[in-house]
Amino acid sequence: MKPAQFFKPLKNKIIQCQLCPHFCVIKESMIGKCHIRKNIDGKLYSLSYGKPISIALDPITKKPLYHFLPNTFTFSIGMAGCNFQCIYCQNFSLSQSGPEDFSGKEISPEELINQALDSGCPSISYTYSEPLISFEYVFECSKIAKKNKLKNILVTNGFINKEPFEKISSFIDAMNIDLKGDEKFYEKYCGGKLKPVLDVIKMAYGKGIHIELTTLIIPGLNDSEKTLKEIANFIASIDKNIPWHISRFFPMYKMLDKKATPIESLELAERIGKDAGLKYVHLGNV
Repeated sequence: MKPAQFFKPLKNKIIQCQLCPHFCVIKESMIGKCHIRKNIDGKLYSLSYGKPISIALDPITKKPLYHFLPNTFTFSIGMAGCNFQCIYCQNFSLSQSGPEDFSGKEISPEELINQALDSGCPSISYTYSEPLISFEYVFECSKIAKKNKLKNILVTNGFINKEPFEKISSFIDAMNIDLKGDEKFYEKYCGGKLKPVLDVIKMAYGKGIHIELTTLIIPGLNDSEKTLKEIANFIASIDKNIPWHISRFFPMYKMLDKKATPIESLELAERIGKDAGLKYVHLGNV
């Protein structure tokens, strides 16, 4: 365990986590919505520190990043947990679990970056589940990576508060951020909110971080022309050069009743993106 940052003590050893916009109020011995931040005797601890569950070498296009370090592989790590509960999650076995559900050797930030350097990859990606809930570990790793001239990549849902994002952003070189749908979609299917994600996208762009955005298109839920136009126009309002990845849904987790996304829906989104002036619209998972 590692003492966590970004929390406020309340009364009777109750604390409020201030890492993400959930602002979880956590009683003693209880865990926040993310599965990995625990109140122990009135202090907040990260249970995932030093516990990457998955390590692999991936083509950078798998993140997906198509316009950053092209034709390279990235050293990818993932920790347990997520601060969303998307009922269609494509990686639910990792995101909806805690570190105690997995066995494995603890790896210090220094050890991890040495492994990344030995791999020969020019970058390290914090990916597979939501990396920013493991803020303390990702922060330490990203600092050491930066010193060793490794590029840092976040693959994230973007659901984090301003102060922690400000703290880590100077070490981050590229991000792929999910832009999942409209406000109702976030509330009903993800257990989150849209505005904090939009704010992080704008902040990341303003800091000069390379960003690419991904929308998983789910039939009947976020594939209407209205929703797709809202997403495309938002991206265009920031910069028409921001790549938009339109990804195909396959039945998963608690959403097994839906069929895979028709190719026509992806092509509709592609047309809408191009009509909005976006220069780089990529169809994925097809």
